[in-house]
Amino acid sequence: MRSCFNWPWVESQVSASTAAWGECAAPHSLALPQFSPRDQQKREDAYDEALLAVERQAKQIRRKGTASADARRRIVDVFPRFASVALGLEDDAIHTLNDGFLPIGTQFAQWAKRFDPALSIADTTQACRNVWTACGLQPLMGDGMELTPAIIGYSLLYPYSDNYLDGEGTSTVHKLEFSSRFRDRLCGLGIPPRNLHETKVWAMVRLIEEQLPRPQFPQVYDSLLAIHQAQEDSIAQSKRGATLNEVDLLRLSCAKGGTSVLADACLSHGLLSDIEARFAFDWGFLLQLGDDVQDVQDDLKHGSATLFSRAAEAGLPLDNLVRQLLVFCECVANEAHALPRGDPAFKRLLRTSWQSLILMAVARSYRFFSPAFLAEMESLSPFRFHFQRTRHKRLSGRRGLYRVLFESFVASEDTDLSHLPSPENWLGRSLICDRPEVAFASIG
Repeated sequence: MRSCFNWPWVESQVSASTAAWGECAAPHSLALPQFSPRDQQKREDAYDEALLAVERQAKQIRRKGTASADARRRIVDVFPRFASVALGLEDDAIHTLNDGFLPIGTQFAQWAKRFDPALSIADTTQACRNVWTACGLQPLMGDGMELTPAIIGYSLLYPYSDNYLDGEGTSTVHKLEFSSRFRDRLCGLGIPPRNLHETKVWAMVRLIEEQLPRPQFPQVYDSLLAIHQAQEDSIAQSKRGATLNEVDLLRLSCAKGGTSVLADACLSHGLLSDIEARFAFDWGFLLQLGDDVQDVQDDLKHGSATLFSRAAEAGLPLDNLVRQLLVFCECVANEAHALPRGDPAFKRLLRTSWQSLILMAVARSYRFFSPAFLAEMESLSPFRFHFQRTRHKRLSGRRGLYRVLFESFVASEDTDLSHLPSPENWLGRSLICDRPEVAFASIG
């Protein structure tokens, strides 16, 4: 009998996951590879060589306004040598990134833009990160990587609902009212949307329902209600963040992160075993903690309470918390290794990518660490920290390389979306399925 992911199950898993996190605070040696300055220089040279090659293509794209298939191919062709030398990836990992994540990201971004031209690049990129997480779960559970309607629907719920509930420009009353109606819709009630915002959210739920019917896939809707509950608790946290102790903060972060990736796993695989559910939950907890390290500066600025911002606010270096996070990363990687149907090469890629993300967060938030700890962490990174910070500035921003490439790949016309519902027609179709008498009025 498969588990029911109701809130008592979530609370039980939060207790288990936070207990595992606590055990990682004990002294542990970090089994990470070390890089000499010479090793780092070699990788940085390969990084810059690839970056220059891509920038040359980006200049042509800026002039033409879009990327031809040939230009995109030349950009993709740069990646294997860069990934091999700079990142030390194996051929099968490079294949997964080139032929899996990149085309899936392009398909999703194009579908989202055609569904809603008003979606910002920031919102689309945020949603795409979730798409990659969901699709990354597929080979861990013995499935092939592919973009599905359910993964699109859940991923776009982030900008349409999560950001709305997190936004500072919306009153708490309106947030709670929308949250209650959204919960009813997740429960399967056919309530009509009241405005364009709800219309889009309801359409995403319909994407999930048509691929994964409720009677056959109850875990999917359990997990969606669980992440919804965690989001509501997070809103309450923002009102009383100063009064929460560290244990409560940790449990809230665990519930929000864990239920998010639990839902990804359900939407990508349909039905989960107990070991798959526990791994997905812990992966989400790990990602949430990693985001909290990376966002510590912004969280301090906006008064958002996390385990890391609370420590930084008290003037404590974040050394021990990040060391604990790296140990916890190893524990979660071992859980991935134990998945019986998972692809071994992909398991190794995940371990490497998680470690890299944590080290990148340390490089960007370096002000919150002691000099000795920074020196230790830098020796575990394939790139020096100053190099990472300068290249990040060069790549990001309003006119950065990331944006140019993203816009050009989205604008390409030769991506096949035939296996997905038509994005242009989906809004009206989903409304007609839910409540035909309000379809046109709701769109207007």
